[in-house]
Amino acid sequence: MSPPTEPKLPAGWDLVVGLEVHVELDTATKLFCGCINRFGAEPNTNVCPTCLGLPGSLPVINERAVELAMILGRALGCQVNRSVMARKNYFYPDMPKDFQTTQYDQPTNSDGQLVLPDGFVVGIERAHIEEDTGKSVHVGRSGRINQAVYSLIDYNRAGVPLVEIVSKPDIRTIDQARNFVDELRAILVVTGVSDARMEEGSLRIDANVSVRPEGLAELRTRCEIKNINSLRSLGRAIAYEANRQIDLYEDGSAPQQQTRHWDENTSRTTPGRSKEDADDYRYFQEPDLVPLVPSPATIAAIDETMPQLPVARRAALVAATGADSVAARILVERAQDALALEAVAAGAEPNKVLKRLVNDLAVDDWSNLDATALAELIKMESAGALSASQAKQVLADLVESGGTPQTYVKRRGFEVVDTSELKSLLEQLVGDNPSEWKRFCAGDQVERKKMQGFFTGQIMKATRGKADGKMVAELLNNAALVG
Repeated sequence: MSPPTEPKLPAGWDLVVGLEVHVELDTATKLFCGCINRFGAEPNTNVCPTCLGLPGSLPVINERAVELAMILGRALGCQVNRSVMARKNYFYPDMPKDFQTTQYDQPTNSDGQLVLPDGFVVGIERAHIEEDTGKSVHVGRSGRINQAVYSLIDYNRAGVPLVEIVSKPDIRTIDQARNFVDELRAILVVTGVSDARMEEGSLRIDANVSVRPEGLAELRTRCEIKNINSLRSLGRAIAYEANRQIDLYEDGSAPQQQTRHWDENTSRTTPGRSKEDADDYRYFQEPDLVPLVPSPATIAAIDETMPQLPVARRAALVAATGADSVAARILVERAQDALALEAVAAGAEPNKVLKRLVNDLAVDDWSNLDATALAELIKMESAGALSASQAKQVLADLVESGGTPQTYVKRRGFEVVDTSELKSLLEQLVGDNPSEWKRFCAGDQVERKKMQGFFTGQIMKATRGKADGKMVAELLNNAALVG
């Protein structure tokens, strides 16, 4: 579920956003060498002459990286093209070769689209292959190079395979920007292209932001906010930058085309460098790599084996269970939608299945739980053989150790107290607590709820949690009507 929307722009202004999302591919090795592609290793341990750009080293393309790039392209509805690698020339310490091997005018994927959950369509300009840079750590007060006492460089990430997904400037709200990244991340995970862990840097966002007077069609000067690493930061950065540009226009000036950096501490964007155009990078075809020419058979095979994408999975879950959009998104993101569908197909009540999974299965590993056991558990709860709290405990047992719910019901001694015993207990409690009972019967909604909690708690204590809470509430209300 997306975070709350940031403040809207002042009346009379439109927001225009295009996103560039850099995604590290889930390969065993780097793009042009055999070094391990792994997050979290000791600095400068996963390096070799090729990814360090040493003289005499030559690149060899990673076939799996190319395959994953094409899979993503087809998932985004792109045309998969004959492509070539190019050298993008610029100097920065974390680029040991002084150029980045990427794609320029002949990308692997082009002309696609991403449909957001609400049906809004964002065009995809391209999704091209390139290598990642190393990581600079600026040690100082702000973590920025201009205030650093010294800088350290880790080249482990240099040469890691990336796909850069470039959207068209179709995004008009902060929610759309967040939903674009959210939906893209879900596609990446479902297709196995990337783990898309923003906290580890395997998905990073650059946001191109401009504003224009409402109703104007032209695209105005944009600024690119670099390396945003969370959805919250994305929304805040876009909101700040848009309002900064509006202030400039309203003061009679205009923004300059430049890169800017988002500062979490000050909640501001700060200037980076003047934005280069393509000519400044002096692109030319990489002479040490041949063109990539996918065959029609290869593309057809990718299409035939494409897993069901999140939009279709959410639709299937809603149709089969009546799930709302929030529950559908949560379960698809957790890959628990198939479990829910199988449990419902086995006869479990859909609403209870959704409630149990959404509320009680936010765990990393639930592989011990199968649909048959889940369905049996829900049926027992629906029939009144287990209370809601007992069902939750048994579900935790199933997740931890697998098996059948009956095993844990017997082991825990869970036996729901029958109605006649509950009535007897309630009569005794009413007799022992006449003032509380009077407050329950005569009180307003707040007082009645408070006293219901009191009586329910007493019954749960007397039955050691075996009573069905819903049955207790029903008996209390019926008794209040009678007397």
